[in-house]
Amino acid sequence: MEKAQFAWQRVVIKVGSALISPDGNGCKTEHLLAIARFIIAARHQDKQVILVSSGSVAAGRNAIAHHAPLSLAGKQAMAAVGQTRMMANWARLFDFPCAQILLTHQDIASRARYLNIKNTLRELLDNGVLPIVNENDTVATEELKFGDNDNLAAQVALVADADTLVICTDVEGVFDKDPRSHSDARLLAELTQITESTLAMAGGSSSGVGTGGMLSKLQAAQKASAQGIQTFICNGQNEQALAALARGQTAGTRVLPQQSIASAKKHWLKHSLKAQGQILIDEGAHNALKERGASLLPAGIIGVEGKFNAGDAVDVCLGKQLVARGLSAYSSAELQQIKGLHSQRIATVLGYSQQAVALHRDDLVLL
Repeated sequence: MEKAQFAWQRVVIKVGSALISPDGNGCKTEHLLAIARFIIAARHQDKQVILVSSGSVAAGRNAIAHHAPLSLAGKQAMAAVGQTRMMANWARLFDFPCAQILLTHQDIASRARYLNIKNTLRELLDNGVLPIVNENDTVATEELKFGDNDNLAAQVALVADADTLVICTDVEGVFDKDPRSHSDARLLAELTQITESTLAMAGGSSSGVGTGGMLSKLQAAQKASAQGIQTFICNGQNEQALAALARGQTAGTRVLPQQSIASAKKHWLKHSLKAQGQILIDEGAHNALKERGASLLPAGIIGVEGKFNAGDAVDVCLGKQLVARGLSAYSSAELQQIKGLHSQRIATVLGYSQQAVALHRDDLVLL
C-alpha cells in the first residue's frame, strides 16, 4: 500500500447539483456511489465526515409546474419537495443514521446560532450520525444566501473545526485552462496559494444545473486555506481518486493550508475576539487544561466575572494569571449557578443542559 501523503481526521465533503441530479430533473444515484464508498471507508477508519449536499431545487423540479425563468417562490417550492427526496436518496446508500441540517447565512452570522450549529454537529459526529448540510433554499432570500454551496461548505468546515475540505465536481480538478475547450489543458496537482491570477483562470458554472463553478470552488478553498484547512478539488465520479483520498493520498488538486489550524484558531481567539468576561479556575482544572488538553468543566470553576452570553469569548484565569481564552458554552448568569458542580447536575440546577462542559477543548486555546 502506498504511504499516506497527508493526514486528516475530520472532513467536510461537498457534492454539487450536477452529481445529485445530472439532468436537472429529480434525484439520481449513478454518480453518488463513489462518494458513498469514500464516506463509508473514512468511517471505518474512525474518521469523521460531514456531507454538504446541493441539489434540492433540481431534485424537486419535476413536482412543481413552472415556466422559464423560474420565480423565487417556484424555486423555494421545488426545494421544499427536493429536500426530502435528496435526503432519502442519500440515506438509502448508508446503513447508519443520517441527519439533515438546513442553514442560511444569518445562522452563521449569529454567535448564538453559530454555537448551536457547532454543538449539534459535534453531538451528531460523537454519536456516529452523518450530518447532511444544505442551504435552506425554502426560506433563504438573496440577503440571507451563501450564494453557492461551495462557500457554504467552507463555512461548515470552519464551524465544525474540520481539517480537510473535499469539493467534488465533474472534472478532475483545477486546470490551467478550461479542459472542455482546450485539449492541452494541464491539471494543477497542487496550489500553494490562490492568487488573483488563479481566480482569473476560473469561470462560472458549466453544468447548467448548479449555481457554482470552478471560481466558487477556488474561492471556498481560499477561505478554508486561510484558516488552516487543506482543500481537495476532485472528480466526484472518479472512485479511484476518492479511494486515494480516503487512504491519505492526494488526488485532483490539493490547495495547501496557509497556516496550521491551531495557529489560525489561536490568532482568531487571541486577536480577533474581545473577551467579554473572566472565568476563574482552580489548580486541578488548570492542570487538566495544560497537561491533558481537556475541556473546562463546571466543577473546576471557582468564580465568574463580567457579564457575557453563551458563545462569547472569555478569559480563563488561575488567580491573576491568564491561562486560556475560549468560547463559553454558557452565559455568565448560568455559570454562576453551576460553578463548582459536577456536570451531571447542570440539568437539575438550570432545568436544561447545553453540554457537559463550560468551554469545550475545541473552542479554547492556551495562552
